[in-house]
Formats: sequence, structure tokens, C-alpha cells
Amino acid sequence: MSPIQWNDSAPIYRQLKEKVIAMMLDGELKPGDALPSVRQVAAEYQLNPITVSRAYQELADEALVEKRRGLGMYVTEEASRKLLASERERFLTEEWPLVLERIRRLGLGVDELLKHANGGSR
Repeated sequence: MSPIQWNDSAPIYRQLKEKVIAMMLDGELKPGDALPSVRQVAAEYQLNPITVSRAYQELADEALVEKRRGLGMYVTEEASRKLLASERERFLTEEWPLVLERIRRLGLGVDELLKHANGGSR
């Protein structure tokens, strides 16, 4: 895992969970890949192993990872599909309305937005 900047706005276990989810969405962790061990993550980030276990347990509760006895936690086959669907839904219901409101407030038109979406090449 790459360095993580912890912030005070959310519990660390939730921030760690979001980091693992981002790695799955970015393709850094693929179905069948093993997650680093709880001990390894706890030592690397100077976290309590219970904090890491809680993040991993939430991922398991959402069927994004599965525990294989004696082997560790592994990304499930359906993790990418489930995450993409839930992240798209979250974007459309939580983030997009705010973006749309800002676009309207600034009086931006579709042509101007598309021009900038394509690197200003239109």
C-alpha cells in the first residue's frame, strides 16, 4: 500500500477501508489478490491491529473480500462490479447534484464544458 495521510474528519478504520476500495477501483487490487496482512498494515502505518481488522471486517461484510482460513483476506470476484455500481450510484446521488448546481450558478453551457473536458481541443 502507498502512503496514507490520515485526517481527523473520519475514523481511521473507515479511511483505511476507503483506501482499499480506491485500490480496487483503480485496479491495483484485482479479484483473487491477497490483501496485506493485518499485522503488516498495522506495523507499516503504526495502527492498532484492531483498527485494521475492523476495516477488513467491513470489507468482508460487504462481500468485497473473503477470508480464507490460514491464508488471509482476498478480493472477491464480484468486488469490482459491486464497487463500480455503488460508487456510480453514490456519485449520481451525492456528488453530481452539487457539481450540477455549481455549473448552473456559473452559467456554464454544454459546449464550454465539453471543450474543457477534451483538453480545450474543440
